[in-house]
Amino acid sequence: MNPPRTVTLALTGASGMPYGLRLLECLLEAGVQVYLLYSQAAQVVIRQEIGETWPSRAREVEAQLQARFQVDASRLRVFGREEWFAPVASGSNPADAMVICPCTMGTLASVACGLSDNLIERAADVAIKEGRKLVIVPRETPFSALHLENMLKLARLGVCILPANPGFYHHPQDIGALVDFIVARILDQLGVPHRLMQRWGEATPEKD
Repeated sequence: MNPPRTVTLALTGASGMPYGLRLLECLLEAGVQVYLLYSQAAQVVIRQEIGETWPSRAREVEAQLQARFQVDASRLRVFGREEWFAPVASGSNPADAMVICPCTMGTLASVACGLSDNLIERAADVAIKEGRKLVIVPRETPFSALHLENMLKLARLGVCILPANPGFYHHPQDIGALVDFIVARILDQLGVPHRLMQRWGEATPEKD
């Protein structure tokens, strides 16, 4: 699988924001151009879980994140929910792949029903209709029958449903290792190389 040159990353208002921000960091480190989309509810969750306050304007968030990750507009663009002239809003200029991480059940339902009431939903609709890779990371528990039906509907369309359920066979020592487990699985789905964790069946490196 060839690594994608561009990835749309959408953050919604589900718990699990460390997954999304760590994924953003890893994609930029891998040289991928990222189009970042976020909902108003995501800003609330970022403040609650990360302790950061993102500005209300997408351009200000863009400048803040570009400074943090030391990249420019050729590597990271940020778009608001109503920016219909963003590249990801049209099938004539879609990203190579898209990830919604974390994904609320409301966003998942809207994507499953083909709604396009905001840029996140529209970008997902474009990814599906253009046959591009779409990875959805739902963060909810327990799942209702309605949630499961929506996920099954999307899975049958070729969408990768990747719940935020970290494993423990790699003996994680901190929360960061649990986050990296999920981010590693997402990067694998995208074909983006990484060294976030030891793969199953690999020999444990000898310590000096």
